[in-house]
Amino acid sequence: MQWRSLVLGLLLLRLARHCLLWLGFGLGPSLSLGPSLSLGFYQRLTFGEAWGEQPGLGAGASKGVCRESYGRYFLGAGDEYGRRYSAFPEALRAQMREMARGMFVFGYDNYMRHAFPEDELNPIDCEGRGPDTGNPSNLNINDVLGNYSLTLIDALDTLAVMGNSSEFQRAVKLVIDTVSFDKDSTVQVFEATIRILGSLLSAHIIITDSKQPFGDMAIKDYDNELLHMARDLAVRLLPAFENTRTGMPYPRVNLKRGVPPDSNNETCTAGAGSLLVEFGILSRLLGDSTFEWVARRAVRALWSLRSNDTGLLGNVVNIQTGYWVGKQSGLGAGLDSFYEYLLKSYILFGEREDLDMFNEAYRSIQSYLRRGREACNEGEGDPPLYVNVNMFNGQLLNTWVDSLQAFFPGLQVLKGDVEDAICLHAFYYAIWKRYGALPERYNWQLQAPDVLFYPLRPELVESTYLLYQATKNPFYLHVGMDILQSLEKYTKVKCGYATLHHVIDKSKEDRMESFFLSETCKYLFLLFDEENPVHKSGNKFLFTTEGHIMPLDKRLRDSLWEDIFPRVTDEEKPENRLRSADINSSCNCNRVPDERRYSLPLKSIYMRQIDQMVGLI
Repeated sequence: MQWRSLVLGLLLLRLARHCLLWLGFGLGPSLSLGPSLSLGFYQRLTFGEAWGEQPGLGAGASKGVCRESYGRYFLGAGDEYGRRYSAFPEALRAQMREMARGMFVFGYDNYMRHAFPEDELNPIDCEGRGPDTGNPSNLNINDVLGNYSLTLIDALDTLAVMGNSSEFQRAVKLVIDTVSFDKDSTVQVFEATIRILGSLLSAHIIITDSKQPFGDMAIKDYDNELLHMARDLAVRLLPAFENTRTGMPYPRVNLKRGVPPDSNNETCTAGAGSLLVEFGILSRLLGDSTFEWVARRAVRALWSLRSNDTGLLGNVVNIQTGYWVGKQSGLGAGLDSFYEYLLKSYILFGEREDLDMFNEAYRSIQSYLRRGREACNEGEGDPPLYVNVNMFNGQLLNTWVDSLQAFFPGLQVLKGDVEDAICLHAFYYAIWKRYGALPERYNWQLQAPDVLFYPLRPELVESTYLLYQATKNPFYLHVGMDILQSLEKYTKVKCGYATLHHVIDKSKEDRMESFFLSETCKYLFLLFDEENPVHKSGNKFLFTTEGHIMPLDKRLRDSLWEDIFPRVTDEEKPENRLRSADINSSCNCNRVPDERRYSLPLKSIYMRQIDQMVGLI
């Protein structure tokens, strides 16, 4: 199907001339997201092969922002972009809000009807799914599913955010009455932490909040049961931190027996270093430093192993030796939430150490991962893109990016680097426009997906929501509407929403991951619900990497154990830091990146030649 000229417009910052922000993507039949990406009415940007040959351009200082101008358009009166995206009627906003609510309700109700108390819903066969006990090596399933009603727990705070107090209260009581963690289930520490522990803490805080910003979510005779459950789970995860020479946790733990005797000593950076938010909140609510201490020790251990030359970290590390097994440094799978939690931990807890680590990591990212011109909307050269490089020398390792990297514009919004966030978000949205979904991996040189499935991930929606909150530009409401309609069109099935097995032919797989309800639906709903208490109550909130909502609470800023958290340990002093380059000189660092976080089997299709996109727009 040939579409006529479609403009993907974005607003870019111009300080010198009235803080003008603009970026247009012309997505006509000849669109090419590779060596020649058409920009329609405005300009031609090139994502060429030369990107792999250019050195990083460096971060560039964050520029002063004329924030109030973000939501305005300065394009000509006859401009197609202005006609399409300069407004979003209130009636349409309300319609999209209810459509997002309906999407959540359809998925949630079908889970409760056909799958509860199992962990996930198979939306095509209308059945429940639990751990694959017959095949313990099926990590795609068993890392996530622990036989503890995962989807119900993960969705708790979404019910509250949508104002459904009666179902929130009923769901909490179901969790209290039916869920136990005394199970012979071997789960990934990272997934159990962000999906289960984080949601229990969020729901507990919502219930006990004296202000009740989301309506009456209090539960009669509630006796901190969710907090006790959170502690019980965390205690069962603690054995993962024992008997490791580095302090980094084993990737998996059996909830009843501890670390399996055949446990892998290799873990991804995100898995070991993205536990601090949930463990820190638990420690500060309980007044028990144990949980924050082990999580912070793991972060410091990883930080001490970064390259002395580039400041970058790899994506897979041996928890006993500190050797970097995977030396790929990027923003996607294996590393994403490590960077996210450095900043979010600082925002929640106010520990300056976390901010210092984040700022140093961000400088290294900008210096070695960011390719293209320094400014998003002006100057010569290619538009910015963040690539995967060798952690020791910054050399390009491959020419693909993965869908998890789409979270990064949202993190850049939190940092205040809005202009770069706008530009990177545009890149991922253009890919969405091409396929009606984000392929798990996209090869920007071959202009085609390397991995074709889309498991209903939330990262692009999350960044869209945060960019709208930062800019109030109606363009992002149009983006959200496009995503919402694509999900309805391509992923809705008899009993829920299904993973796309193939983003081109739109074939499906029978799985609805819990993050679809905890994140994707939540961010879509909040994008269109301008009057939501998250935006209007006067409270300030932060979302975890699983989308669980946490208040910026003074209780979380008060640490009772300053003496056991010295700001800089001897091991972290530059002169005593373990030299990553020396370690890796004697280990095999050429292995493929760890792909265990992907939820479905990877099936790479490398397309050496592609013609004009067929059926694009």
